[in-house]
Amino acid sequence: MWQSYFNGLLVTAGLIIAIGAQNAFVLAQSLRREHHLSVAALCILCDILLVSMGVFGLAALLAQSPLLLQITRWGGVIFLLFYGAMALHRAARPHALQQDAQRRPRSLQNVLLAALAVTLLNPHVYLDTVLLIGSLGAQQPEPGAYTLGAASASTVWFLLLALGGAWLAPWLARPLTWRLIDLGVAGMMFFVAAQLVVLA
Repeated sequence: MWQSYFNGLLVTAGLIIAIGAQNAFVLAQSLRREHHLSVAALCILCDILLVSMGVFGLAALLAQSPLLLQITRWGGVIFLLFYGAMALHRAARPHALQQDAQRRPRSLQNVLLAALAVTLLNPHVYLDTVLLIGSLGAQQPEPGAYTLGAASASTVWFLLLALGGAWLAPWLARPLTWRLIDLGVAGMMFFVAAQLVVLA
């Protein structure tokens, strides 16, 4: 159980802790103290629903096809190695999170609609949460524990951004911070890829 839980935690953390539109949006709302907790809750809910769809939908499908299971497993290994390599590449050329916190206040409805657009209109969210995280979770001995680990990573990250945005902003503006984060992400991806190879 715990192995599946930590695999879900590590894979999801590695995928969501990166500079992107969704993280920048949540951080900006936190800096403005504008519906930031609602935005974080919406992002967490979307992640949990998408990961659950991927894990349990694909789990049923993969259980019926050993060949598809092998294809998915090795595809996951290749993707994790590629993602890890990309994180190493980013670490070699560090960047910083830039976000303008000076905007006029918006209504809760407008902010949540914008958060939904940033989350669900990004094609990478489906590749990451439904296909990659879902297919890896479908292969775990305990898919439910894996999903719980993924939900934990999403919850901790978005709450950290929402509640600690003002404190985190100076750190996230430093290239060295993102270099260390990307090195950690690469390590997580390589670790989980190695576990998939062992399971094969």
